Amino acid sequence: MFRTIEQSDRQLWFELSDDQKAIIGPLREFLKTEIAPGAVERDKSGDFPTEIVTQLGELGVLGMQVPECYGGAELDTSTFVHIIEEIAAVDGSLCLTVASHNSLCLGHLLAAGSEDQHATYVPELASGKKLGAWALTEPSSGSDAASLQTRAVAKGNTFTLNGSKSFITQGTVAGTYVVIARSDPPQEGRPRTHGISAFVIDGDSPGLIRGKPEQKLGLRSSDTTPITLDNVVTSTEGLLGQRGEAFTDVLEVLDGGRIGIAAMGIGLGRAALEIASRYALERRQFGTPIAHFQAIGFKIADLVTELEAARLMTLRAAALKDAGRNYTMAASQAKLKGSTVGVEACDAAIQILGGYGYIKEYEVERMWRDARLTRIGEGTDEIQRLIISKEYLKRFH
Repeated sequence: MFRTIEQSDRQLWFELSDDQKAIIGPLREFLKTEIAPGAVERDKSGDFPTEIVTQLGELGVLGMQVPECYGGAELDTSTFVHIIEEIAAVDGSLCLTVASHNSLCLGHLLAAGSEDQHATYVPELASGKKLGAWALTEPSSGSDAASLQTRAVAKGNTFTLNGSKSFITQGTVAGTYVVIARSDPPQEGRPRTHGISAFVIDGDSPGLIRGKPEQKLGLRSSDTTPITLDNVVTSTEGLLGQRGEAFTDVLEVLDGGRIGIAAMGIGLGRAALEIASRYALERRQFGTPIAHFQAIGFKIADLVTELEAARLMTLRAAALKDAGRNYTMAASQAKLKGSTVGVEACDAAIQILGGYGYIKEYEVERMWRDARLTRIGEGTDEIQRLIISKEYLKRFH
């Protein structure tokens, strides 16, 4: 047996500002006392932690980058990265809820919404009175998002939406949905992304049908469901951004979301590696702690170096975003690195713990299952490589 690492034992591998310390310190204590004790049971049951999410709303975690005038904390993206990593290190499911709510639904509203839309929707989302969902993916369109089949038909001052969406985070628990649909047919001579629009929809809208939660490998207490839009009617006031030009906003939202997913992968990998390192110092074979064997020590050395590199890449992407500079390539690099090394660290932790790592009593198997999604969500590894190569090769045109 070995002592499970406590959240208070975890040391941050970077220097925080005084303002960030004032936020992270209380958050870590809350995570230790209120979140960590129930993480294993929530993973088993798959129950969505409504009460905890409400508490996070009261703490300001659900409106991290929302302007103060709408009730948000107005934090920079670097601080957002630190917070996401801390939550992931304790509960990946809760982290995905927080990251998707902030980066996707709220991110799109803040980027493309009008002042009236901000005033109508953002305060309740920032406070946690409502959760947000972002509906882009469909059964037949994943990486090729522009091939979506959901339609929005204009008539007078309304749009009628019909279609199906899949893998929607907060699909059954959201009060506000941002839905991406084709409002106009493709036009010759224009990119096929033209004609795609975004709409903000109330969760109680007639015709919005929530499917059953998916039975997932990991992130089991995060709510993931399909939704169906069956003649959902919204006024033109529900149009988010310019009609037919939403795909540019979608790409911007995904860039921001990738920073959060990178931090999530790093947090899960960090937590798993810390547990494995504690174990390796306590587990003795041939009269020696296994951490002192090069086969184990070098594995830990490589992973701690890779995690640190991933964190620095993620903070660089965050800094570029905050500076208003192009961060598309940096976000994809961070997401690719953070997700892959996060899974590798969790896998290595299972290997270091041996048989203990493969049973549910020890949390590294849960962390591996949770981390695996980070290589898929907000764009697969393969899509990140396409983006990185495309952005890099622009320099040589």
